[in-house]
Amino acid sequence: MDKLIERWLQKIPLISEETLAKVFTVTYKIIGIIVIAKIGLMLGNFIINKVFTFGDRRPYFDERRVNTLRTLLKSALRYAAYFLVGLGVLQELLQTLLGTDIKTFLAGAGIIGVALGFGAQSLVKDIVTGFFILLENQYAVGEYITTGQYSGFVEEMGLRVTKLRDWGGELHIVPNGMLTAVTNYSRGSMRAMVDMSIAYEEDIDKAIHVMSRVAGEIAEELQDVIVEGPEILGVVAFGPSEVIIRCVAKTKPMEQWRVERELRKRFKEAFDKEGIEIPYPKQVYISGDKRTEAPKAKEGNY
Repeated sequence: MDKLIERWLQKIPLISEETLAKVFTVTYKIIGIIVIAKIGLMLGNFIINKVFTFGDRRPYFDERRVNTLRTLLKSALRYAAYFLVGLGVLQELLQTLLGTDIKTFLAGAGIIGVALGFGAQSLVKDIVTGFFILLENQYAVGEYITTGQYSGFVEEMGLRVTKLRDWGGELHIVPNGMLTAVTNYSRGSMRAMVDMSIAYEEDIDKAIHVMSRVAGEIAEELQDVIVEGPEILGVVAFGPSEVIIRCVAKTKPMEQWRVERELRKRFKEAFDKEGIEIPYPKQVYISGDKRTEAPKAKEGNY
């Protein structure tokens, strides 16, 4: 058994000291490149955070736009660092293993470059689209947008992707090239609209008067978020069993849903107090010459 192991060990080629020295040298250089890149990234991120610390600036450079520029520059710095590290590692490996320079390798890899160029068309599209999104200021970090089937707050903008955090907490990572149409809910005044239904038997003028009174109270209570209104437009439609009265208001961005919820709640309470009936499904039973209406459904059973 010992002789068999000895023969097997003799067949294994011994690694020369020169080869070991080259391996250690390349390993140290690669580790050095990675460490330097890591330090460069940390230093670059520190400088970007210092330069783009929000302070007294012109209105065009608001906090959201500053955050967008900060994330984009960090993304560009990260991509640049990865690219330089890749080139540096490739240079060391080629120099040690093949004794050639990376320029010679890149010149001989023209065909591979063309193939990669065709495959990277979507990547280039994402980056170009991200550049124009920033240039045109379509949206910024912290704003609420909808694009395609995704909606959420812009959590991060990169050169290639945009990250959206929706109401449920899910994080959607959308390539910028897929952002063909964007709806921004955080620019300008938003509209809050509430439709209230009353039964045909009710007094429409009385219902409008009650809604106007409640709208005035809410306008005073929420004057910090309501820009204009609320205004009662009147009857806007007739349903199968109801008359629909509409109320609209203009609010600050992202406050329209809060105002709508408060309007619905207060309108319902006022209608109950004034005895104004909100229609609900009914059934009428006819037996001979007598017509009997089913008992009133419990509130909330629609």
